[in-house]
Amino acid sequence: MQASSKTSHPAAAPGAGTARHESRGMWLGLIGVAIFSLTLPFTRIAVAELNPAFVAFGRAVVAGVCALALLAWIKAPRPTRQQLRGLIITALGVVVGFDKHPRGAFDPKPEEWGLPEWYGEVGLMLTTQFFANKITRYMGLHGITATTLGRVAEKAYKNGARAPHAWRREPVGLNTILNSEMLSDPLTKYMFCSPAEGGAALVLASDRKMRELGLKGPKMRGATVRTRVNGSFEVFSPAIEVERGPSPTELASKACYEMAGVGPADISVAQIQDTESGAEIMHMAENGFCAPGEQERLLAEGATSLGGALPINTDGGCLACGEPIGASGLRQVYENVQQLRGRAEGRQVEGARLGYSQVYGAPGLSGVVIMEA
Repeated sequence: MQASSKTSHPAAAPGAGTARHESRGMWLGLIGVAIFSLTLPFTRIAVAELNPAFVAFGRAVVAGVCALALLAWIKAPRPTRQQLRGLIITALGVVVGFDKHPRGAFDPKPEEWGLPEWYGEVGLMLTTQFFANKITRYMGLHGITATTLGRVAEKAYKNGARAPHAWRREPVGLNTILNSEMLSDPLTKYMFCSPAEGGAALVLASDRKMRELGLKGPKMRGATVRTRVNGSFEVFSPAIEVERGPSPTELASKACYEMAGVGPADISVAQIQDTESGAEIMHMAENGFCAPGEQERLLAEGATSLGGALPINTDGGCLACGEPIGASGLRQVYENVQQLRGRAEGRQVEGARLGYSQVYGAPGLSGVVIMEA
């Protein structure tokens, strides 16, 4: 994989010597090497299975090259604001995420999160039990049935069967899902994702660089991250506050819509957090796609399936693709890139113009990205 480009450099300040140019070139070059090194394991933007040796190698390369770049940055004279601006405007960048979770990786200790021992003793540090309790409460408040939980999983496996990067690639019937082993009531075995392993890489470019290379979209319209606030009930919350606050997903979603200048009704295709069936149901409302309780009707009508009014998790989401945490959010963006470019063969949303992705994690933060074809 090679890259070349022609660049113009601002004129040197009077009296600037060759050493200054060489020093500045050294740190810029090393940062470029760091970016290039990150791209070596990924020949295309994709989600691929990674073995432990690859993960160790990748981390070592990234750590080593970035350390060299940092050392060069410390020793080199600082570039001018004009030079930095020119570098950013014409920049190409790469974003990489990967993970491999061993058995027991999702069994954190209460003290590590500032929680009392009893929280772990009753099992709430296990996300399977916490989210089962959370969706049970939500179902009681908003009239959601177990059948709707099953429909989320049924849709996921049907979509995953059409996605080359999914690891669960066989449809699973609704009755099988509902009658499979109960792990944390009301969630059965097929309503949970697997941590799994995998990676994703995205190449980003500024508007100017895209024009130079003759590329066309998709373009990023908005990107936001928000964390929990007082009163929000999130993973590792020891209690529900009497006065409830907004969830981090509600905050991130609202901010991203405002940044992008669009609303939920404008979205063509969405990828949202679905580590278990209940998560997709709750996040449908928190992202503004429906009111709480409307999920029951929308899932029954097929509104979130391929061919529906708003297809959600078109590659099967976490339920079909797994959740290697370092790659999970990038996998969502990758799927939307495929959709907006018309390359999602077998699962293509016709006429997709705006793609929406939302990822959620402990101890209660959410990120949203909106892209336009």
